[in-house]
Amino acid sequence: MPRALRVSAAAFALFLVTACNSASTGGSTSTSVRGVTADTIKVGGIVSMTTASGYSKKDTDLGARARYDRANAEGGINGRKIEYLGAEDDGQDPAKNLAAARKLVQQDKVFAVSPMSSVTFAGADFLDTQKVPTVGWGTLPSFCGPAHLYGFNGCLVPTPGGTLNQTWPEGLAAVLGGARGRSVALIAGDNDAGKFGIRTFTQGFKAAGFQVAYAKAVVPATSMPSDWSAYTKEILRSGPGGRAPDAVVSVMQTPYNIGLFTSLKRSGYKGVISDPTDYDPGLLAKDATKQALDGVHVLLQFQPFEADTPAMRRFKDDIKNASGGTEVPLSMHMLTGYMSADLFLSIAAKAGKDLTVESFQQAADGFSDTGTLVGDRALPKGKKESFGCGALVRLKNGRYEVAVPFTCYPPIPFG
Repeated sequence: MPRALRVSAAAFALFLVTACNSASTGGSTSTSVRGVTADTIKVGGIVSMTTASGYSKKDTDLGARARYDRANAEGGINGRKIEYLGAEDDGQDPAKNLAAARKLVQQDKVFAVSPMSSVTFAGADFLDTQKVPTVGWGTLPSFCGPAHLYGFNGCLVPTPGGTLNQTWPEGLAAVLGGARGRSVALIAGDNDAGKFGIRTFTQGFKAAGFQVAYAKAVVPATSMPSDWSAYTKEILRSGPGGRAPDAVVSVMQTPYNIGLFTSLKRSGYKGVISDPTDYDPGLLAKDATKQALDGVHVLLQFQPFEADTPAMRRFKDDIKNASGGTEVPLSMHMLTGYMSADLFLSIAAKAGKDLTVESFQQAADGFSDTGTLVGDRALPKGKKESFGCGALVRLKNGRYEVAVPFTCYPPIPFG
């Protein structure tokens, strides 16, 4: 047989073998899509499990695992089980965040990253460029716009042209009996998240009718102050006529809040104190912490654990199952992991059996559902605005109680 003919025959045979193998496995998704086989979908997470201040979001990993476990128990997503690798710890360090993203994609070959929960997201551009569907807590601008990144409750810090969630200012207005004639002080850490938080919440509180007496991102983000008196004095003199403001709003994490709130109370402050992070029964184990947080109104962007709804009962059951059948204290970080996983699973299910990045993106475009723990969800709306719902809970006598019920507020334009 002439050499050219032999080569052509060999090439034709190789083509037949390849075609048969492709057909036998149900198409290209089992062999050519990163992290997807005929039976599994590989997913990893990035979470600040440890930090210099001692603050930890490790419960985010448990929440995600609980949701993936239920999906697998129910048969998986279109016949595929979720292979959840757990969360990489970024230590709240930008370099480690990027390194974790690279590891998950280049070494572990994941299809998706969910959850992603940190105050830094240096890996955002890498994940988007690599076309990795990524779902997390949309508290950073990176979740607002990039094609492959999704906030489980939408975009919370939008770019101009988006909208602002008004749960916090409207909720505090309800607590104070109205915003008219009321003043508020906003304080945050000196980092990107803190600066953006000050910018957005300043606009939101003004739109609700508050006078913003103080709004600064000045607290060192890498070393917690041992003496809060300088911050306290400035805040307490910032209200009209040099008086204390009616409310102090901290856009910081728990260890910082404990220090600031303790200092405010020791200075005799009697106004409303509020933050977005301290909804965690585990914090009440220490008397000093319990005293510092007593009376504090905490912003929630999901249904309170005290809510008796089918979705909340299912969440609690899933967490218990993932914890080996034992009751564990619930935390907001559990819910952020759980709802990150839930949004990923919901979109992946809509994408169908032929799961690819392209089919996932097509499913996301026009995705919507209702009645979830974060309210009604819709995409691509969630790329520019939050899903607009939330509640306020208050710690009183060692227990959390609902101060303002879970409500969906009309968003306002951000500019």
